[in-house]
Amino acid sequence: MYRLHKTVALVGMMGAGKSAVGTALARHLKVPFVDSDDEIVKAADRSIAEIFQRDGEAFFRDREFEVIGRLLREKPAVLSTGGGAFLAARNREQISSHGISVWLRADPAVLWQRVRHKTTRPLLHTADPRRTLYELCEQREPFYALADLVVDSDAVYSIEDMAVRVIEALKTRPDVLEEA
Repeated sequence: MYRLHKTVALVGMMGAGKSAVGTALARHLKVPFVDSDDEIVKAADRSIAEIFQRDGEAFFRDREFEVIGRLLREKPAVLSTGGGAFLAARNREQISSHGISVWLRADPAVLWQRVRHKTTRPLLHTADPRRTLYELCEQREPFYALADLVVDSDAVYSIEDMAVRVIEALKTRPDVLEEA
């Protein structure tokens, strides 16, 4: 039995397991699981692609900041953030102030195996999606490295294994997670 004191914000690339591991982690910790992208879609009553097309990325990023802030101020939960959310200093600052960030770090080859057949990844709708993914990893990793904790993912770990690995990392932070 655990007591979570702050919201755990999972950060990382598409395919890192933020939603799947986050759902399992929330179940283990007996707290809600929330996804910032899902919350933005609900609030706007439009898909993210529609928001980007109609209102632009700046509008989306403002809504993302607002939604993440609201979710961080609610009861402690597990929060899956969009892959680009942690790139913004203002999102990193509010996560640091009101929660804890955990980077689910995965090798680009593992990420590629997980996302290569998905059509729901607009950033990969390019002539060379594999190269695009690798370039995104290279660009984003310095930002993800600013996370409070890092948990390495590997193809050999199941979703449950990863949830347990995140719990073990969180237990190093008694201000965030304590055994009850």
